[in-house]
Amino acid sequence: MIFANGTLLPDSERKNIIPRLEEEIGRTRMGPPLEAEAVIAAVDALGKRLSNGEFDQLLAQFLPAGVTLDELLPLLRREALEEKLRAELGNDPFGTRDFQKTTARVYPLGVLLHVAPGNMPGLPVYSALEGLLTGNVNLVKLPHGDKGLSLAAFSLLAEQEPRIAPYLYAFDLSSREEADLKALAALADGVVTWGGDGAVTALRALAPAGCRLIEWGHRLSFAYVSGYEDKQAELSELAGHIVETGQRLCSSCQVIFLDTDSREEGAAFCREFLPYLNAAAAKRPGTGAQATLSGHTALLERIVEGRAEGEGLFQGKGCSVILRPDRELELSPMEGNVLVKCLPSGELLPTLRRQKGRLQTAGLVCTPEKREALTALLARAGLTRVTRAGRMSASFPGEAHDGEYSLRRYIRIVDTEI
Repeated sequence: MIFANGTLLPDSERKNIIPRLEEEIGRTRMGPPLEAEAVIAAVDALGKRLSNGEFDQLLAQFLPAGVTLDELLPLLRREALEEKLRAELGNDPFGTRDFQKTTARVYPLGVLLHVAPGNMPGLPVYSALEGLLTGNVNLVKLPHGDKGLSLAAFSLLAEQEPRIAPYLYAFDLSSREEADLKALAALADGVVTWGGDGAVTALRALAPAGCRLIEWGHRLSFAYVSGYEDKQAELSELAGHIVETGQRLCSSCQVIFLDTDSREEGAAFCREFLPYLNAAAAKRPGTGAQATLSGHTALLERIVEGRAEGEGLFQGKGCSVILRPDRELELSPMEGNVLVKCLPSGELLPTLRRQKGRLQTAGLVCTPEKREALTALLARAGLTRVTRAGRMSASFPGEAHDGEYSLRRYIRIVDTEI
């Protein structure tokens, strides 16, 4: 399906719509600008309707079993959107700044092409929302497996505020449909990609010279354990986070690093943590078979490659804890199979710097007197978020994205001589 001019259309209409897009976008940009207030009012109204359960039946058609939008809902409030604008663009986001002989004005970048992943429901909508808040025309390439959630949301948004309709288009395109992707990229002043290295490389080849490439690439996150404030609560919350996210998000815990050099202490932690992980997995039935398969497959691959020496597998019911002898941050087998490695705090910075540019969240578990120093150390190593272990994937108003304020990348400053 396609979303264009506020209407859902069959994919067969793509061959008619894309050739006309440049003309349509030109007319839109020649007209009155899309004000942030119109977007905020529409999103706030839809957020309230969503909270009241008006769309529960609709969401049940599109969301995977057990997945909710609870983390996204607080971000769909007027207060959160206004705070986002203030935090990222200042108290008067679209005002002017006068200098001695010039005036600086904020304008939209122009046209944004969003290439969003399917690992988090609602992400294509949120990406487009950032473009709308800054007054851009938004072209969205929907991810495989979106199941219609984004199209339904775009329809509701345009219905709530018709002024949004000409600023929003969505296409259910395969990455293999290169001609259409290239045509969309040719229209864009900026390409927003949320993919991995392969996706970024492909888009660099498609985007024309002068087009801003805005990368929100794949990131790695981990927990770091150096003592406890409340051991039972913290381990329980960490286990819940691992199982609930399936370790599919950039902010999901892939490795639990322990502030020790002792393998014996590492094995003791694995034995202690496994019951917490078992308890979390038991609360999410239906995930056990996939988790077990993922864990065993990963172990077999390492055995075949000769890399399994010194590993310890602590198998649970639909989950596992895997003790590895190295210190590298890497992707876990996921689905409730978490890696554990020993990494003394004195070796933390040089070890993590080997993954510079790919670091995101650290879930810090430690005694109160260590928190400030360890937080500073993690920040110097390149982390862009330091949270409590159970809050690694939580969103909050005003947060930066991978160490940057995203709205600043979707605007341009125009200096005019007085």
